[in-house]
Amino acid sequence: MNWISEVVRPRIKTLFKRETPENLWIKCPDSGQMVFHKDVEANGYVIPGSEHHMRVTAPERLRLTFDEGKWLDVALPEVAIDPLKFRDEKRYVDRLKDARAKTGAQDAFKVGYGRVKGLPMTIAAQDFHFMGGSLGMAAGEAFIKGAETALEKKTPYVVFAASGGARMQEGILSLMQLPRTTVAIRRLRAAGLPYFVVLTNPTTGGVTASYAMLGDIHIAEPGALIGFAGPRVIEQTIREKLPDGFQRSEYLKDHGMVDMVVHRRDLPETLSRLGRLLMKQPAGETGKAAPALPPQPVAEAV
Repeated sequence: MNWISEVVRPRIKTLFKRETPENLWIKCPDSGQMVFHKDVEANGYVIPGSEHHMRVTAPERLRLTFDEGKWLDVALPEVAIDPLKFRDEKRYVDRLKDARAKTGAQDAFKVGYGRVKGLPMTIAAQDFHFMGGSLGMAAGEAFIKGAETALEKKTPYVVFAASGGARMQEGILSLMQLPRTTVAIRRLRAAGLPYFVVLTNPTTGGVTASYAMLGDIHIAEPGALIGFAGPRVIEQTIREKLPDGFQRSEYLKDHGMVDMVVHRRDLPETLSRLGRLLMKQPAGETGKAAPALPPQPVAEAV
């Protein structure tokens, strides 16, 4: 009888069905263990036990770094959308709309100004979730705006790099951001302001070939992939097997490409200590440029 199979059974199933969030558990990429999402979030998005550093969004990066998760958003310049009218499988404008709807961000960079362990600091965070953190005109303008904010406020400038490289949909306009960001860094250097780069997983392509490797001090998170071309491409090109851990943070530190590898929980203290050292500012002194911050965080993680 149809009414038994089509009405009664579905109602019985829905009566005992339990709604379970899809992101309740996280599988560790290293060990394969299942970890409760709240435990990972409380640990700064580092898997307890394996210490695997997961990717985080740009707003979450600022929240984890600034004191009490509070900062002032830096307004970023608007740029032309799809100046080349680029199209592959999809139109570039459609890809941008999808990325903005998925992440809630306008592009791959977010810039904030606040205190890190009491020291005024300007931080630009690159978000790999937005089209692989690719460097285009909007990201280039955001980087430069962050440098200009650091110059105006006379603070250290910190960039959290996370990218697959230049954004191919913008062609030569994307590659133009490499020299433009380099000029911004030279302005910081001329003003005697520290420029720190924190290399996260992954930092590759044109970003590595420009501002990610021009810092006064290069810090890397544990296990981050850092390089220009990927290991597979290099192996296919030179037809040789690469060493274990090649292009990972620890390997690059041992070979002089990275100054230090720092756990995510220790990054605020490390950045503040280095900033005070290079700014010649004693511990406990906040300086004249200390910002007045709102009582609540400006933004939450997307």
